[in-house]
Amino acid sequence: MGNSKSGALSKEILEELQLNTKFTEEELCAWYQSFQKDCPSGRITRQQFQSIYAKFFPEADPKAYAQHVFRSFDANSDGTLDFKEYVIALHMTSSGKTNQKLEWAFSLYDVDGNGAISKNEVLEIVMAIFKMISPEDVKSLPEDENTPEKRAEKIWGFFGKKDDDKLTEEEFIQGTMANKEILRLIQFEPQKVKEKIKEKKP
Repeated sequence: MGNSKSGALSKEILEELQLNTKFTEEELCAWYQSFQKDCPSGRITRQQFQSIYAKFFPEADPKAYAQHVFRSFDANSDGTLDFKEYVIALHMTSSGKTNQKLEWAFSLYDVDGNGAISKNEVLEIVMAIFKMISPEDVKSLPEDENTPEKRAEKIWGFFGKKDDDKLTEEEFIQGTMANKEILRLIQFEPQKVKEKIKEKKP
């Protein structure tokens, strides 16, 4: 019992996930069953993660964003996520505490993993986010943030950084906590993700 081949989720992992996420035991067990069905090896690959993510956004192209999300949760960089990493990814992107979310957002934006964010990295993630926004929604964005370049410029401007400066995790979290505008600009509308996750609930 207790190994990834058995049908049931081990008690330790279940307890740990209940402690660290808002999901109920029923939700976790149901997700585990479908995870086992989709990923009999007990691990999910980048491709599988992308296709699951794509189901949440049928009318968008979330491939680039999903790759970055996957990278940020692949804690041991082995190119796969186990069930625990996968559930924490779902939790953090939908209902994590602000501070946890910002730590995660920092790792999402720190594309090369060197512990600091550059303006180019901000642009890279914002471009991935824009691929997920429908053309209709883009039309309704304010003039100064209706392209990835403008939005990245606006984010960088809020942090008061020069073009070739770097942003540390502490600066990123403090700056974002202090300014709700940054928080709105750095994330893909989480409300839509939440609604989609609710719809997908077993």
